[in-house]
Amino acid sequence: MRLRRKPWVDTAIHDFPFVFPKDAPASESERGHWREVFHRDAPLFVELGTGKGDFISQLAAREPEHNFIGIEAQQDVLYSAAKKIDAAEPKLTNVRLLVFDINNIETIFAPHEVTGFYINFCDPWPKKRHAKRRLTGRTFLAKYRELLVPGGRIYLKTDNRPLFDWSLEEFAAAGLRVEDVSFDLHAEAREDNIETEYERKFSGFGEKINRCEVIFP
Repeated sequence: MRLRRKPWVDTAIHDFPFVFPKDAPASESERGHWREVFHRDAPLFVELGTGKGDFISQLAAREPEHNFIGIEAQQDVLYSAAKKIDAAEPKLTNVRLLVFDINNIETIFAPHEVTGFYINFCDPWPKKRHAKRRLTGRTFLAKYRELLVPGGRIYLKTDNRPLFDWSLEEFAAAGLRVEDVSFDLHAEAREDNIETEYERKFSGFGEKINRCEVIFP
């Protein structure tokens, strides 16, 4: 369901200097220069579809030695994530948030600039004719391969079993190694798992969470 538009967010989003809003988006000028944006040289991890920011805010706090970028197409949603980042204590200086279309991700990251991509509960695009839009399909895998460092990873979580099974087939077809596969993540009671807002809601309904890590040579 599409959220109701909040025009005031277009102004309020500028209160957060760590956000690249839709009227001043990340561009080719940042491509290859994200270390300078963060003012330090550290591994860069990118969350594709940040939502309201529960995941990236907790991950950035847990791993202060890494840089994180959260990408979200809907500015109104990203505003909620920005408030979480801004309110965190201690301050999270290792996060940047982008209002951006993931389809053009190769225009803002240079080859081998990213250490890992997090894909949490992406749109499954269940109709066959929409398969090319799935973030785990071969078109996107080719982009990730170009942008990731050798040995870089994708961290995938989804409650959609058909998408997960399809994704595993896509990974195999692309010659990628898959590790740490789980078809019921919460049954494992892993202490290192950070839940997204969506994950918390739907696991509460009894939905099983699928997870894996994909290694790029």
